[in-house]
Amino acid sequence: MKEVVKKALFDGAFIPAHPLALNEDRSLDEASQRALTKYYIEAGVGGLAVGVHTTQFEIRDPRFNLYERVLALAIDEMAKANVPDSFIKIGGVCGPVEQAVQEAVILKNLGYDLALLSMGGLAELTEEQLLERTREVAEIIPVIGFYLQPSVGGRVFTYRFWHELANIDNVHAIKMAPFNRYQTLDVVRAVCNSKRRDDIALYTGNDDNIVVDLLSEYAFTINGETVKKRIVGGLLGHWSVWTKTAVQYFEEIKAIRENAQQPSSWLSKAIEVTDANAAFFDPAHAFKGSIAGINEVLARQGLLKGNWCLAEHEVLSEGQSEEITRVYEMYPHLHDDAFVQANLSKWKSGE
Repeated sequence: MKEVVKKALFDGAFIPAHPLALNEDRSLDEASQRALTKYYIEAGVGGLAVGVHTTQFEIRDPRFNLYERVLALAIDEMAKANVPDSFIKIGGVCGPVEQAVQEAVILKNLGYDLALLSMGGLAELTEEQLLERTREVAEIIPVIGFYLQPSVGGRVFTYRFWHELANIDNVHAIKMAPFNRYQTLDVVRAVCNSKRRDDIALYTGNDDNIVVDLLSEYAFTINGETVKKRIVGGLLGHWSVWTKTAVQYFEEIKAIRENAQQPSSWLSKAIEVTDANAAFFDPAHAFKGSIAGINEVLARQGLLKGNWCLAEHEVLSEGQSEEITRVYEMYPHLHDDAFVQANLSKWKSGE
């Protein structure tokens, strides 16, 4: 991994999880897919994660065969935009060892910097087998570990698992997205107790607790020494919508952290962001409408043609559209509709 990318990763970056643009017949809408990438770059993000949960795991299904194509489109748009060398390019890796290794090779060949390694859908594997799988992928490409919430296919891991994963060479970060305070704390404490604690950047994927995660500093007494660790950045599906405003909030949070001051108003902002996320991610129905919810917001802005997903059962839940309308009206300062409308025709035209 390039040193400039590693520095950006450890300084703390704003990284959206890239959605998938489809036509109504569920074929890839390449123009809109490219427009999305342009949107994120111009919004000022520090990197992009493609081929992850928000991109829909089904892109790997032979029926669709979209994995490499979607990852290549993003790389192409990043090159056209001449993103800085520090821009963090992350690709998602899933599946059993053989599949994970193949995907890691694809990422490396396309020019991605890191693999976000999902542990989902592998209930038959022990924690030790998953650690060995991580080692094999890490031999090919730098790795970001991923604690995926059980509601969308993840599983609960032990403290020991994260301690051992943190000690694997070429693992450089962990995305914590269990949507659970106790399990998030397990990861942070495990990293702080590992021999590579200074070599692991912590990223929030807890879309239900974004602002508080980014403002928090953890401290543990280890062998008589106080060890402190921050969640430096985020890799979030939530950040794939209303992105321009969210980037501005993130930069304000980083400034607050540097000044060691945390105005209480940010706790109110944290609640607003969580409320908006509840509308998008659909926890009221066990997150069944999470991807469709993200797509619905992008469709309302004109970035997508509709909220369709590859899996036909992935649709908005009952009442979810009304919830999205509610948070739109309640928190107009959070959305970036004006920014999108000012640039949409340019992004869509291929300029």
